[in-house]
Amino acid sequence: MTNRRMFLTMLFGAVFRRRSRAVMAVIASMVGATTLFCLAAICLAVPQQMSEEMRSYGANLIVTGQSADDGAAGMDEDTVAAVEQEVEAVGDARHAAYRYETVRINSAPYVLAGIDVDEVQALNRHWSVDGDWPSAGQVMVGGDVADAMGLRIGSTVTIGYRSDGADGGAGTDGDGGSGDIVADSAVGSGDTADGDGGSTDAETAGDALSTGSADAETAGDVPSAGSDTVGGQMRDGRVSTDILESDGVAYRVAGILDTGGSEDGIIYATADDVAALAGDRGPDVIEFSSDADGDRLGELVDALNDGPLAVGAQQVSKMTASNQRIVTMLQTLFWLVSIVVLALTLVGVSTTMSSIVSQRRNEIGLRKALGAPSSSVVAEFAVESALYGLIGGLVGAGIGYALARALCVTVFERTLAFSWPLGALAVALGMAIAVVASVPPIRRATRIDPAVVLREE
Repeated sequence: MTNRRMFLTMLFGAVFRRRSRAVMAVIASMVGATTLFCLAAICLAVPQQMSEEMRSYGANLIVTGQSADDGAAGMDEDTVAAVEQEVEAVGDARHAAYRYETVRINSAPYVLAGIDVDEVQALNRHWSVDGDWPSAGQVMVGGDVADAMGLRIGSTVTIGYRSDGADGGAGTDGDGGSGDIVADSAVGSGDTADGDGGSTDAETAGDALSTGSADAETAGDVPSAGSDTVGGQMRDGRVSTDILESDGVAYRVAGILDTGGSEDGIIYATADDVAALAGDRGPDVIEFSSDADGDRLGELVDALNDGPLAVGAQQVSKMTASNQRIVTMLQTLFWLVSIVVLALTLVGVSTTMSSIVSQRRNEIGLRKALGAPSSSVVAEFAVESALYGLIGGLVGAGIGYALARALCVTVFERTLAFSWPLGALAVALGMAIAVVASVPPIRRATRIDPAVVLREE
């Protein structure tokens, strides 16, 4: 019989003769591998899920167009395409474009936003809409506007638009400027995009700039949602002005928007309906919800502001910071729990191996008396410990994956693919922990005096 075969025979014989101790060592390794694999898998999956969930609460990057020398407003197709390309170069992103016009309803100006319904709906999944989103010939009105005019779902509202630049800022083409409003703060819920932003959409009017006006005073006369004064400013979502005309295009109210923010003071229609009403031009604001981290978004903002595209960019840092804080907290928790689990696994395996060494004390003394070197004793116990760690790691990785998958499906409603690198790491870590935990018992085994053991026999 060769030395290798003899070694394997002794190894497996020792394992099967003390099956209860072996099972305890395997269970200790398995618990550690299960916990670590489950936590690691969740910590890899949850940040991505958290990013997606946070992105559903609005944009973290706002890009606005800047007025040209000829008075044209909005971003042209080339500018929009270039901005989207730069944003997507730093990370996957959803986006939605907004065009703002001041229109006339019941002889009072309101802010009308032209949107792509699918884009805005995907970007702002937290919006609460009673009824339906707008389609052709229909509008969605903010809750403040609906309350001010007594609108309900199914009501008909007549929206007028004029481009002759009459009083009240209701016109465009360089006189009234309302058709060329650029919503400066496209950040919703009354927050600004300098780090205090929350959910995003146009805050409309209060900070709006009249890009088509040659008169500086018209830029300051754009209405601000929620104002209590009159004379060019809103009261309960509308403005008291001298506009007398009440003709226009009739639209059906498809839904009422309730966000609790400035979005409730806006009327939303499809981009095609707004273009048919006020003429075709580019969007004033593009909101992006990017999965890029805060540093990359900051660099992107600087690049857009300093670049040749003639756009202004602002980062809604509150969204990014909130996401980063949650991820950091989760990772910190993972490391703390991992340290505790590793310590408990080490104690469990070490205790089991100490018991095994104590039971085999006479055997070890006899082998040393027959001339077996200490290195052979060390090798046998080290391999035995590694075997326990291997079995425990394999079983633990499987159980850990099942638990992590169940948690992801239950909590996040998404599946979790098995990570082979993570599985291999869990098995290797299980073996390493078992071997390290067996070091003190092995040292005691090598110090056994054969004479003392034989005298006891």
